[in-house]
Amino acid sequence: MFAETEGFLTAIQDQVILTRNYKKYILKQPDIDELCRCGKESETIQHITAAREQLAPTEYVKRHDGLAKIIHQKLAEAAELIENKSPYYKYTPASVLENENLKLYWNRSILTDKTIHFNRPDITFMNMETKNTFLIDIAVPNTHNLAKTTTDKQNKYKNWRMKYVLCGSKRQHK
Repeated sequence: MFAETEGFLTAIQDQVILTRNYKKYILKQPDIDELCRCGKESETIQHITAAREQLAPTEYVKRHDGLAKIIHQKLAEAAELIENKSPYYKYTPASVLENENLKLYWNRSILTDKTIHFNRPDITFMNMETKNTFLIDIAVPNTHNLAKTTTDKQNKYKNWRMKYVLCGSKRQHK
């Protein structure tokens, strides 16, 4: 890593980047409006890196998908569903990877007998032998909204918990 990059990352971590909030409260410039350009919240590092609605459809999705791809690749390697190892930044997940005992889905809807609104986890990992299915939904929250994000993700899939055992195309209601 270049020294400049490391310095910039350290400045972000220490929250000493020249944001409007920093100018107003740390540098004591009273004539500065602390509101972000979006007009919704104070312009802080947390707001810029995790709460700007304008960045959500592009930058936040790229960050989310980048992390989800790494997890998918590691699961596929551990389950021996892929042979060729590539650098994580070049990896493109296949929609379905499977062998006789395991299935690994990437961003696929799961069909159920009853309508469940949140039926498209980022990764679905199914073990046909043990009849266990793991729904993996990725979040990359900032510290200030970690608890809210965790609760939202848990609530999103609460209808799945202990209700369905998915095994291939067979569904058993519990």
